[in-house]
Amino acid sequence: MPNVISNIFKIPELRKRVLFTLFILVVYRIGAHIPIPGVNIEALSSYFEMAAKSRGSGFVDFFDLFAGGALKRFTIFALGIMPYISASIIMQLLTVVIPAIEKLSKEGPEGYKKINQYTRYGTVLLCALQGFGLTMWMKSMTSPKGAVVPQDSGIGFVLVAVLAITTGTMILMWLGEMITERGIGNGISLIIYAGIVVRAPSAFVDTMNRIISRSDPIIALILIALFIGVIAASILLTLGVRKIPVQYGKRVVGRRMVQMASQAIPLRVNAAGVIPIIFASSIILFPAQISNMLGATKYGIFTKMQYWLSPGHTAYMIIYSLLIIFFCYFYTAIQFNPNDLAENLKKYGGFIPGIRPGQNTADYIMHILNRITLPGSIFLALIAIFPDFIIRIWPEEVSPEMAYLFGGTSLLIIVGVALDTLKQIESQLLMRHYDGFFKKGRIKGRRY
Repeated sequence: MPNVISNIFKIPELRKRVLFTLFILVVYRIGAHIPIPGVNIEALSSYFEMAAKSRGSGFVDFFDLFAGGALKRFTIFALGIMPYISASIIMQLLTVVIPAIEKLSKEGPEGYKKINQYTRYGTVLLCALQGFGLTMWMKSMTSPKGAVVPQDSGIGFVLVAVLAITTGTMILMWLGEMITERGIGNGISLIIYAGIVVRAPSAFVDTMNRIISRSDPIIALILIALFIGVIAASILLTLGVRKIPVQYGKRVVGRRMVQMASQAIPLRVNAAGVIPIIFASSIILFPAQISNMLGATKYGIFTKMQYWLSPGHTAYMIIYSLLIIFFCYFYTAIQFNPNDLAENLKKYGGFIPGIRPGQNTADYIMHILNRITLPGSIFLALIAIFPDFIIRIWPEEVSPEMAYLFGGTSLLIIVGVALDTLKQIESQLLMRHYDGFFKKGRIKGRRY
């Protein structure tokens, strides 16, 4: 491994890309500590400390994880890059629903350029709406001593806060595009990755201090074994595919009949990635957000829903799991069209052994896809609710940040982004006749 790292910096182009990526990530972390003007930092810290002791900030901890800690500090990067991710997902769904957008997606680079433009407009709109809701929630915060979080709660503060949050997200989107263009790896994914990983040391130290204070090393060993097992399961879920063999008929090459090489169609076990978790978490946490914005004491039904649908409760875990399984099937059906695949195979003379071309091939592919999506979705749901099991079993020993770091969306993002980035670096090394990260075998990135 030391030789591989030294080889990275021996290649001028690769060295420049790696250093540029690290520089942008440092800029991102500096911006994550710049507060919104007019925020009382001490009152804000006291409010979240009180919420943590009463365990009433579960959904805030969940979203703050993807913002790299910027949400609880109410910095200019409080929303992180998630509004852009949400806008991208919405555009993908609209591509299937609206024929005009579907036509744009089939027009090549110019069509994708127009779709990206619409995605950015949607990002600005989502940032403004979420920033306004975040600011109104901030105005209702008071510390245990009665100090208000915003020093000036007038219309001027609301406008400045919404503008700062929206601008911060757009800057993050630009930084991510710069990494993709001039750095190494996918910029948007790396920004989310950096925001999650940067909190790992403090979460680990907090958990170790809790375990040491109780003088129970067995819990530490059990947690380490569980976390290693979940990481291994996430890697298997990310890389798992089912290959369907495909054969092609003979073709005339020159004056001879040549048998075309056999290939395979790789169907991912988890074709939807982390999107089902994002959809499910947004829906199940919506009652809690409404309750906080409207006031739980005014609407009793929201108070009950907030209680039963808060992380850790049995009802929350059951509904959350069912939503994840549903969205796995839903998003896979949107992204993957067996009829188009069967038509392309028939067009180019390919066929699945033992299956007739055309509609029979499409039905067979859909049957296989439904069979592998079910265990994949159940596996994804188990990984998603793993932090809630850990917090429920060891509420005093494990910090919520540590639990959410090694489960659900965060862990899948860490695994997927790390595999993709290492694969890109290894391809650059192998292209210049250097050894990769492993002398035997190669790193396999996520299959798209």
